[in-house]
Amino acid sequence: MTSVDTVRIAEVGDTALDLAAHEKAVADPRAGAVVSFQGVVRDHDHGRGVTLLEYEGHPGAAAVLREVAAEIAADPDVYAVAVSHRVGTLRIGDVALVAAVSTAHRAAAFAACARLVDEAKARLPIWKRQVFADGTEEWVNCP
Repeated sequence: MTSVDTVRIAEVGDTALDLAAHEKAVADPRAGAVVSFQGVVRDHDHGRGVTLLEYEGHPGAAAVLREVAAEIAADPDVYAVAVSHRVGTLRIGDVALVAAVSTAHRAAAFAACARLVDEAKARLPIWKRQVFADGTEEWVNCP
């Protein structure tokens, strides 16, 4: 199986994300471990109250996410990968990022999922506007 076959989902979009769908997408009869992650909008950042986030993505963001997913999927321990990032306005409690990875054993699944999330966060051309409770705002991850 090639890494293209093992990347089951790699999407950037403005619809709500479904962790269960990502976990189902990586299901494999050889897998003894499925590790998943949800990045959830929290109500604070560095001691300041946050009311909402707005994510904007470069038109090429989905291609970058597919590239990251393919790199993780190329690991011979990985059976399947699914990852999505949401753009648009998100409220507290909304899910901004989901990732799921399946492997034979838990240690490899935890490591691969962590790499997937870390690489997506580091390389994805998606920018975040945080709106604080006091009405101020800041852009994060902007070039």
